[in-house]
Amino acid sequence: MTDNHDTPQEFGSPLDFAIDHQSRLTMATVRRAVSRGDAVLAYQPIVPADRPGQTAFHEGLIRIIDETGRFIPLRDFMPLAETTELGRQIDCLSLSLGLQALAQEPGMRLSINMSARSIGYPAWLRTLRDGIGGDPSISERLILEITESSAMGLPEMVGSFMQELQSHGVSFALDDFGAGYTSFRYLRDFCFDMIKIDGQFIREIAQQRDNQVLTRALQAIAHHFDMFTVAESVETADDAAFLIDMGIDCLQGYYFGAPTIVPPWRSPSAATAGR
Repeated sequence: MTDNHDTPQEFGSPLDFAIDHQSRLTMATVRRAVSRGDAVLAYQPIVPADRPGQTAFHEGLIRIIDETGRFIPLRDFMPLAETTELGRQIDCLSLSLGLQALAQEPGMRLSINMSARSIGYPAWLRTLRDGIGGDPSISERLILEITESSAMGLPEMVGSFMQELQSHGVSFALDDFGAGYTSFRYLRDFCFDMIKIDGQFIREIAQQRDNQVLTRALQAIAHHFDMFTVAESVETADDAAFLIDMGIDCLQGYYFGAPTIVPPWRSPSAATAGR
């Protein structure tokens, strides 16, 4: 028999109501910010394992700004926004900012996050085609990162979209590889250019035998399909050294650089003036 204290209450607790109310307020703030275009990209370097002092490319991470000038943490709204039109609008804004950066800095390669759901969103497709249509070099320097969960949910749409864009020079990365959604049958058909191994397998890899075994397995799968490998969430010298020794192609994480809204390719004087 279940004790009365364990019986779910029909209307939820006051704490549940407060959390829901706060979520609604946050989402409303994000919608207003996105409608105004109040966002910037934070740039994080991805470095080649054989030349860790250099940068292979940057990832552009969207930062939404509220009315007070504060960054709204992604964790506070992205899980709710992901499956809604707001998520598509955020993808449009992120892509637009990334394409602008590529146009302004001809020597840069940049990856931009997207959901597979945005492939069918007309405004996102228009932003992409307008951005790459006038300058072929932008296509060749653009990397689109698709989350593993969304890619596996729309495999046919993702596959045909990738084939079309790859013919124009755009590269594709499968983000958060190994996070729990992978269908290896679809992975064989997708032909991603690179795979980013989820940080849960990378953190403390120098000490954690389980992480070592799992990361080697994911690396072997990627290399079997001729896909470049990127280790996410590299945070210590020991982990970096272990990954370099095991042959991971590229490394990303706070050990090599935190995301910064000051474009790293600016001169020191320009960066100082922009603070």
